[in-house]
Amino acid sequence: MKIDEIKTIVKMMAENDLTEFKIEAEEYNLCIKRGHDKAQVFTTAPVAAPIAAVPAQVAAAPAVEKVSAVPENTINSPIVGTFYTSPSPDAKPFVKVGDKVEPETVVCIVEAMKVMNEIKAEKNGVIREVLVANSTPVEFGQALFVIE
Repeated sequence: MKIDEIKTIVKMMAENDLTEFKIEAEEYNLCIKRGHDKAQVFTTAPVAAPIAAVPAQVAAAPAVEKVSAVPENTINSPIVGTFYTSPSPDAKPFVKVGDKVEPETVVCIVEAMKVMNEIKAEKNGVIREVLVANSTPVEFGQALFVIE
C-alpha cells in the first residue's frame, strides 16, 4: 500500500468521523484507529502492495463541509509525528519567515516512529508564518507554514 493511499483513507476517516478502518488481504493487513485527534496506522505488509477497494460504507458516506480557520496557501504535514524546524537542536532552521522556497526546498522534519522525514515545500512561494512550535506534535494534514 502506498503512503498516498493511506493518507487518503485517514482523510476520509476524519471527514466522515470514523474511528476505525481495517483492510485484510493476502498481501497485507491494515488497521487505522483514530482517537483523541490522533491517527494510528498498523500494517503487517509491504507498503507497495496494491490497495483493496474501500468499503462501501466509507465511500458512500455523505460529504461533510468543513469550515476552516487555516489559511488556504499552506504547507501541511503529510504524516503524524513531531515537528522540528532544524536537522539538530544546535543547527539553523531549514527556513524562516521571509525565505523563498521552491518545490524541492526542505522546510522541516517530522519525526514518526524514530524516522526523520524531510518535508518539502512542494510549491513556490515565500514563508509568511510558521504555525507550529519546534518539537511539538503534529497531525496528518495540519498546516505547518503559511506561504505566499
